[in-house]
Amino acid sequence: MSAVQKHDVFQAIADPTRRKILMLLAKQDLSVTAISDQFPITRTAVSKHLRILSESNLVGMTKAGREKIYKLHPETFTEIKDWLSYFDQFWDNKFSMLKYLVEEQEK
Repeated sequence: MSAVQKHDVFQAIADPTRRKILMLLAKQDLSVTAISDQFPITRTAVSKHLRILSESNLVGMTKAGREKIYKLHPETFTEIKDWLSYFDQFWDNKFSMLKYLVEEQEK
């Protein structure tokens, strides 16, 4: 993992192609070729997406011969989880209100 994060994780996950790449890597480590086979875009375009994901520390890369193998860095998702957890309070409030309304209707 690089010491300096060049891209914000939120910018990195904003793109649907990058989100799909992350879903693929959540299942297993994959080469650029294996990832590229999943998309109707060029390998160069996939490599650019992988670079952004790598620069945001969401994925890492190792070399195996001439292939680059990408791996998910799940620990980086903590930043996203922490930010989203703030908004749980709004959901909790809605669920509490729904429970109250359902219980009132049952009376």
